[in-house]
Amino acid sequence: MNSFMQAARNFARDEEGITAIEYGLIAAVMAGAIAAAFGPLRTAIEAAFTEIVTAMNVT
Repeated sequence: MNSFMQAARNFARDEEGITAIEYGLIAAVMAGAIAAAFGPLRTAIEAAFTEIVTAMNVT
């Protein structure tokens, strides 16, 4: 029983998993922010590429 209590204390003090979760959440927030930032640019980028393709097809 004593070893179980010691293992429970060690598990409660271990912060390595918590750090990994925090980094995962930060990465998820950053990915969401990047996706939100590039969303409105999509139409402008599509228009620019369409203009380039149209200009290249004119012979």
